[in-house]
Amino acid sequence: MAEPHPLAPWLRLSLTPGLGPASQRQLLAAFGLPHLIYDAGYGAIASVVGGPAARLLLDHDSRAAVEQALRWAEEPGNTLLTLGDPAYPASLLEIPDPPVCLYVKGDTGLLSRPALAVVGARSATPQGEANAEAFAACLSGAGLSIVSGMALGIDAAAHRGGLSGPGSTVAVIGTGADRIYPARNGDLARRIAAAGAIVSEFPLGMGPLAHNFPRRNRLIAGLACGVLVVEAAVKSGSLITARLATDCGREVFAIPGSIHSPLARGCHRLIRDGAKLVECAEDILEELRLAVPKAAPIGETGHFQGGAGDDKVLSALGHDPVDVDTLVHRTSLTPEALSAILLSLELEGRVARLPGGRLQRL
Repeated sequence: MAEPHPLAPWLRLSLTPGLGPASQRQLLAAFGLPHLIYDAGYGAIASVVGGPAARLLLDHDSRAAVEQALRWAEEPGNTLLTLGDPAYPASLLEIPDPPVCLYVKGDTGLLSRPALAVVGARSATPQGEANAEAFAACLSGAGLSIVSGMALGIDAAAHRGGLSGPGSTVAVIGTGADRIYPARNGDLARRIAAAGAIVSEFPLGMGPLAHNFPRRNRLIAGLACGVLVVEAAVKSGSLITARLATDCGREVFAIPGSIHSPLARGCHRLIRDGAKLVECAEDILEELRLAVPKAAPIGETGHFQGGAGDDKVLSALGHDPVDVDTLVHRTSLTPEALSAILLSLELEGRVARLPGGRLQRL
C-alpha cells in the first residue's frame, strides 16, 4: 500500500468544512502534527474542540478535495505551504490567526522578504492610481516587495509598480488560487504569477464570497512591515487593513488628499488617528530605515515643454477636480481654445477626465 502524501493530513484538516482555523490550531497545539490528531481518536479530539467538531473532523470525507489540491501543487509554479513548513512566512506567525495552509502561485521566497502593503480604493482617481504605481515602483526599487489584494484601482496599480522593480509584488486574494477575480485583472494575475506571487488561504474553486475579502486583509497586513493607504473612503476596507496592521504592530502610512475628495477622508482619518503622513516614497523608506534608490523623486511625471496656455490651464486646474465651465471662468479662454489645450494636456498625460465630465491635474 502506498504511503500517504505528507501534505494529505494537513489538507484534510484545513478542508474540513465547519472546522475553523482557530479549532485547527487548537488541535495542532494539543497533538503536534495533523496525522497525530487523527490517530488520537474521538475522545481525545473531543476533549480539545468538543464532540460535534470531533465527529465532523473524523466523519467528513475530504479525499476528493485533498487529491485535487495535491494535483494542483504538482503543477509548475504551484506550492502548498503549511504551518509546519520551514518556508512558511515567519511574519504570519506573528498574527493572531495564521492559516494552516497557504496556496501559492509563483515565488514563495517573496513571502519572507521585507515588504510593504499598498492598498486603497477600487474606484480610485487617475491621480490616486498614478501615486500608487509610482510609490510602489520606488519602494520595489529599494528592495521591498509590494503586497496588495489584486482588486481594481489602487491594488492593481500597486502591483504594476511592484513588478517594475526588484522587490516585485505579492497578491493576497479572496478566492481560491485557481480563480482570477476580478476577470479584468487576468493579464495582471498572470504577470504576478510569473514574476511575483499569488497567495490564498481558501480552498481551490472558492469563488469571490464577500466575507472572504475582509478576512484576507489580515494576511496583507501580516506579510508586510507596514501599510500605505493611498486613497480610501471613510468606510473603505483599506481602513480594516490599516487597523489590522496596527494590531500586529506594523507601521501605517497615509497619503493626504483634497479636503473635497471623499476618497481622501479615510486617509485623513487615519492621519488623525496616528498614521504617518507621507508625501513621497522617501518618507516611508526613511521611517523604515531603508536606503533610498537613486531615481527621480516620486510623484514627478517629468518636465514637459508646454506652452504658456498649458501653464495657464494647469494653474487654473489646481489640484482638485474641476468642471469645464469653471475652467472657462478661471482662465478667460474661449471654450474652443480651452478644449484644444485640454486635449493636448490629456495626450501628454498631464490631465485626466473623471466621471461627470470633470477634469483633474496629474
